[in-house]
Amino acid sequence: MATPPPGIAGLPSANPTKSYWLHDPSKVLLGHRTTEKLPEEADIVIVGSGITGSFAARFLFEEEEKMGKSEEEKSRVVMLEAREAVSGATGRNGGHCQPLVYGAVPEVAEFEIENFEYLKKLVEEENIDCDWTTLPAGVHAFYTPNLLSLARSSLHSLQKSHPALGSTLELITSPVLFEKYRVPTALGVILQKKAASLWPYKLVAHILTSLLSSKKSAFNLQTNTPVTSLTPSSTSGGGGWTLTTPRGNITTKKLLIATNGYTSNLLPSFSDLIVPVRGQVSALIPPVTSVPLSHSYLFAADPEEEEATAITAAPRDDYLSQRPPHAKNEIIYGGGRRFASCLGVGISSDDQIEEKVASYLRKSLTPVLDLSSEGEELKASHEWSGIMGYSRDLHAWVGEVPRSLFPKGGDAGGGVYVCAGYTGHGMPAATLSARAVAKEMLGVVAKEEKGGKVKLPKEFKITEERVQRARGLPLVQGGWEVNTLGTLFSGVLGEEKSEE
Repeated sequence: MATPPPGIAGLPSANPTKSYWLHDPSKVLLGHRTTEKLPEEADIVIVGSGITGSFAARFLFEEEEKMGKSEEEKSRVVMLEAREAVSGATGRNGGHCQPLVYGAVPEVAEFEIENFEYLKKLVEEENIDCDWTTLPAGVHAFYTPNLLSLARSSLHSLQKSHPALGSTLELITSPVLFEKYRVPTALGVILQKKAASLWPYKLVAHILTSLLSSKKSAFNLQTNTPVTSLTPSSTSGGGGWTLTTPRGNITTKKLLIATNGYTSNLLPSFSDLIVPVRGQVSALIPPVTSVPLSHSYLFAADPEEEEATAITAAPRDDYLSQRPPHAKNEIIYGGGRRFASCLGVGISSDDQIEEKVASYLRKSLTPVLDLSSEGEELKASHEWSGIMGYSRDLHAWVGEVPRSLFPKGGDAGGGVYVCAGYTGHGMPAATLSARAVAKEMLGVVAKEEKGGKVKLPKEFKITEERVQRARGLPLVQGGWEVNTLGTLFSGVLGEEKSEE
């Protein structure tokens, strides 16, 4: 395979690291190809089988049901996956679903809470076996004064301007309570009351297997079918796109690229807007003497206060949750990217782990979290990496691709859609972003629905104006010029002031 140009993501690695979440794959999905041969054409093609692509397919068929379409009228949807189903970021993340309420502008925070509640209800109603555990709270522990001050200011501003959102948060300043929440060395803690842990692969596997078994959908899943190029179609009768794969070509009038960090592989014009960033996670065996954790955690600190051994200055933003007792109580711990080569920025291969990061994850947890283990290095049952898509302006990109970003020679008629760029925060945003893009693809007018449902935030919508505005911001590159927690909070505070 040829090496992609600098700044453009490559194809997913052929031999990725072994994720904890993928050790028990679905027998239905493993190696699945709905038809032996790749169809030559489809009404809609979705590239990517993670949470975005899978829910987009589900919502497409749900919307067509609402529209009263007959079986013959419904869209023929083909999903292409470069590797096994759900083997990308969704099968490689930290297993959290938690809105970052105090670190988002109110419209985004409301959207993420709705996303959380939607998934929680869906798991309950369909009895999805994905270990969904609603937690008392997410404990966000701060270890440096500046970052704590920014987070506190953001929280107070939100509580003042949007009391309903503010009620989902609580600031803890008592050292006695730090002990209770098992972060005795923290300077301050914010509790986020909307938090859950889950097995993300199994959630999405349920969605895909349901689509495959349904008689109400013309859904075709083709795994191990990477898309190597995207070109304007000369055979689709005006407009449309041809996707080239090692198994042949497929032509479609409408295309959804749901590949997150790999977006620029098919849309090179997105290479400066959605950048691949490699993260790393470990499944750690807790000490025998430790009491199981009842919360999930984020550990945050400014770079100037961090260890001198860090490869480059970057903030700490490590995160963890603990698996249920039936799963041996492994602790899923991710982060340590400040010890990684280039901070992981621009890396689109998940075929290796970095030992400096892995060592940090095994050694650093016991001092910062009270595990009663006397600082011993923990053993890992699994250590893996995964590719995130970092957005230049911190927000996801959802909607039809404007003409300026078309692949070279593309027809002005459009038909290419993107739903990606979650900046490491896809679980509480991707599902309903997929709902929004599915509606747009079908021409359903996006109206604010009854029952408290929230529209797609304006910050997520793809427009020419947004592209130009984003390109006025610093690049996502070897430093953390844009993607720091501090900058995020500062941006939220700036938005709040502009609304006053």
